[in-house]
Amino acid sequence: MARLDTSNTLLAATETPESVGVESSELVVRWPGGEELRRRTIWLRDNCSCPGCAHPGTGERLLDTAQLPGRPAAESVRADGAEIEVVWSDGHVSRYSADVFQRRGRPPSRRTLWGSELADRLPEARHEDLVTRDSTLREWLSAVDELGFAIARGAPASEGEVLRFVELFGHVKETNYGRLFDVRSVVNPNNLAYTGLALGPHTDNPYRDPPPTLQLLHCISSSAAGGESTLVDGLAVAEALRARSPEGFELLTRHPVTFRFRDAATELEAEAPVLELDLHGDVRWIRYSTRAVRAFDLPEDAVEPYYDAYRAFGRMLADPAFQISFKLDPGDLFIVDNRRVLHGRTGYEGEGTRHLQGAYADVDGLRSRLAVLSR
Repeated sequence: MARLDTSNTLLAATETPESVGVESSELVVRWPGGEELRRRTIWLRDNCSCPGCAHPGTGERLLDTAQLPGRPAAESVRADGAEIEVVWSDGHVSRYSADVFQRRGRPPSRRTLWGSELADRLPEARHEDLVTRDSTLREWLSAVDELGFAIARGAPASEGEVLRFVELFGHVKETNYGRLFDVRSVVNPNNLAYTGLALGPHTDNPYRDPPPTLQLLHCISSSAAGGESTLVDGLAVAEALRARSPEGFELLTRHPVTFRFRDAATELEAEAPVLELDLHGDVRWIRYSTRAVRAFDLPEDAVEPYYDAYRAFGRMLADPAFQISFKLDPGDLFIVDNRRVLHGRTGYEGEGTRHLQGAYADVDGLRSRLAVLSR
């Protein structure tokens, strides 16, 4: 599976320094072998971790950066084993471990891109193991963080179970649909999800600001023909589009579109690009829903090239090379990172039932639980 580029080397600095000194407003550390690393004195003073600058129990900062002098002056500096001691001109003493002087690149990406080849090794676990074994839960949550989804098999096929499952790692995010919502055919639906129609790849609730970051769907019953769940790694598709058509990719990041939802009790609208980038130029959020998007409001000279890019992205999302599909049996559920993985389903009709219950949650709760389990 292809990975995002994370080629930023972190240079280790765990030996005793060969020499330390101050040059202008920089503290210079030289290591055996000739490596030289520098830190600005303002940065060092701001990141002192002594009990007077950071609470020893919570680690929260006590130092107010706004109160620091413009260029803190180091009165003296010395190496003490692998630590470095700085005495500042105001008498304050700071001690820094060697890793403070590492050259900091971008942290390694936790995201692994995937396509249809993942169908043979789906990230899944038994519900019983997730509830009783922290190690299984940690691996399962790690898969969500890395791949953007995971499947739990064999949970109780009872209504409300999806809410209890969320409690394994976080809290339910309530919306106008309630704490949970039912996905089944109804008369006069306010959403196409409540019909038997096939649903193409989409992210949920792009008309919110921000949309929910995690979505869970739990199967209560499934005896109707069809209704297989489909997933697409939007990041993989976006990166493939970037490689094939950099200009089209750029158009989808630069021009916002409007998403809207309304029924008798609710009216929601949000404007955002289909592909939102972070400060490093990586895709951080995908918003795509052919059902909720409104007419594009574009500069006249951008209309045709934007449509070319939007259609190319949509066709790639529907390409079997990027999709996986699976059947949920009663009790099974799956979770998706709604910023990244687009979900859909094949159509279903005829006799039998298909009843799913869904809920939303926040990714920060999942990552918090994963971090605690990984300690």
